[in-house]
Amino acid sequence: MEFERHYNSIEEVLEVAKSAEGKLVKEFDVNNRLESKKNKGGIGQIIEEGLFQRAVNSRAEADFANLDLELKVTGLKSNAKQTSFSAKERLVLNIIDYMEEYKHIFEESSLWHKNKNILIMFYQWIDEISKGDFPILKSVIHQFTDADLAVVKQDWQIIIDKIKAGKAHEISESDTMYLAACTKGANAKSMRQQPFSDIPAKQRAYSLKSSYMTAYARRILMDEDVIPIFKPEELQSKSVEALLQERFAPYIGRTIYELKKYINFAENKNKAMYANLVSDLLGIKGTNLDDTEEFAKANIKFKTIRLEPNGVPREHMSFEQIDFNKWLDVPWEESQVYETFENTKFLFVVFQFTETERENPNRAPYLKGIKLWNMPEQIIETKLKELWQTVHDILEFRVELTQTPRGIKNNLPGSKFNGVCHIRPKAANAADKVQLPNGQMITKQTYWLNREYIAEIVREL
Repeated sequence: MEFERHYNSIEEVLEVAKSAEGKLVKEFDVNNRLESKKNKGGIGQIIEEGLFQRAVNSRAEADFANLDLELKVTGLKSNAKQTSFSAKERLVLNIIDYMEEYKHIFEESSLWHKNKNILIMFYQWIDEISKGDFPILKSVIHQFTDADLAVVKQDWQIIIDKIKAGKAHEISESDTMYLAACTKGANAKSMRQQPFSDIPAKQRAYSLKSSYMTAYARRILMDEDVIPIFKPEELQSKSVEALLQERFAPYIGRTIYELKKYINFAENKNKAMYANLVSDLLGIKGTNLDDTEEFAKANIKFKTIRLEPNGVPREHMSFEQIDFNKWLDVPWEESQVYETFENTKFLFVVFQFTETERENPNRAPYLKGIKLWNMPEQIIETKLKELWQTVHDILEFRVELTQTPRGIKNNLPGSKFNGVCHIRPKAANAADKVQLPNGQMITKQTYWLNREYIAEIVREL
């Protein structure tokens, strides 16, 4: 591009961005990127050239350097009923230079230098239509609220501390709350040197989690606010984990019956009882914990664990139903099981029984403690990947289904597989089945974490 338009203010840039609202991506494709087979036509590049009249570059500085303003174009998906939006993906910011970033404080970091002010342009991603026909929805200057910025600073420090400890190769997206270090490169073999270890680390970039972007987009486009658990001033000095520990501390050691009386909790025995009880304990009565501001933005999922007197849960912990076609067709780092544990934190609220059910059929567990947990990267890349690869290989060949006196047995990895994770049925009944890629029918299956592994995670409470 021979001429680049110069902008004198952020307001001028935003005015141009807003002029595109309601228009289609293809209206700005001045260099025919959508038609080129060699260039996949990144929507951000199309907007930068066609709308803002600026050449695409890979400079380390912000896109509008004189204004300290970065441009990000990102997609939103609407739900089935067209009543709400979700982020299509995380918002990738800038590559992390392990050899340099640890030398700086947050205010001098590459993250803050490049992303202090972000012009975010949202477009609607619609399946089965050309990206040129995606409509541009909304443009906004993103600036962190005080509460969000406090959490982002804590997240940044977690990433830096791992680099300083020589553990850049162990960084995981689920280490942090809103700001993540996502893998970035042509493939998983894109590796970089780190300063305090000889072990190569995956190339990673700062990003805002898709869960954070979903909450942000819903607030901007739909004026949808969610209930926070903590006040901004609390987050200025303490992490979400420390604040959760404080909130639960007065209740540790109390039986579930004592807790119900303490907070005047209505007696019920449905599946949501523990979730409702925990919401009441946190002072957010009537709100699902997963839907609170901090949990929604950080993709924290709540799980109750009930330990037997020996410290081990009676049951394994279940997760999503398996889509076997995706398991076979999608690569490891885009797989259902990888996404779950790479991108999710879990709040384990742990109760323990002091008697066996045989000793006392009316036994009541007491609250032992809580743990904010994410699966370590080393476990993800070994035990979890082993499960994915084994199931993938079986699906490529054939799942063996064998009739036994107790039902139909299969050769998918069971609870004795690797001590961490396995596959087992989770269905309404034996007739509740799904189709495998080769046309076989199998009872609906779920991936699980072994109860012994769960016991190890919470053993120190």
